[in-house]
Amino acid sequence: MEVKAMAEHLIAVALLWLSVLLCCACTLGSEISFVTCGSVVKLLNVKHNVRLHSHDVRYGSGSGQQSVTGVTTVEDSNSYWSVRGTSGIGCHRGTPVRCGQNIRLTHTNTGRNLHSHYFASPLSSNQEVSAFGEDGEGDHLDEWTVLCGGSVWQRDESVRFQHTATEALLSVTGEQYGRPIHGQREVHAMTSSSQHSYWKAMEGIFMKPSETGHKDFSSSIHTEF
Repeated sequence: MEVKAMAEHLIAVALLWLSVLLCCACTLGSEISFVTCGSVVKLLNVKHNVRLHSHDVRYGSGSGQQSVTGVTTVEDSNSYWSVRGTSGIGCHRGTPVRCGQNIRLTHTNTGRNLHSHYFASPLSSNQEVSAFGEDGEGDHLDEWTVLCGGSVWQRDESVRFQHTATEALLSVTGEQYGRPIHGQREVHAMTSSSQHSYWKAMEGIFMKPSETGHKDFSSSIHTEF
């Protein structure tokens, strides 16, 4: 069963990156100015200039779950996250993400969701942030509320992500790891809001809202790398 599940996950990842390559060949319409459900994006911590990142490396303390870090590298494919609805409320592809909406962020290469809980983070002893679940399905601790200033999450806007269950904010305060992930920054959650808690959508595949209701692959996607 484990071999079958791994094979299915690898196929899903391969199909995702195939769609990226196909998008590059498309004639694309005008750029959309907001983040939509189904988009696959990189998220930049504005204060520390690092992108939200994960990989199949587990914490040596705390929960022992898959670690989440911040990296300065722009091109790393392990920094892509899929914007999805929660287990209780769907998020139709191409629908603008509303300010105050609860979402899940799924790490595209491992299929695990951005997650938090009351374990202490390894370096700063703030609230640990990890990647949890299998094939995009975890639990209620995978849900985050998008905090922004208008009606929808604008791509050029710095936003905050509040962990729905604990009300802590996704943050980076600069602590750096040693081996085996030397130089990567700790990502954690903090109960107080500060300049360390603001994020901006950067490179990615941005799903366009459907105007006709039918699936037109070439017109429904805007790609930036």
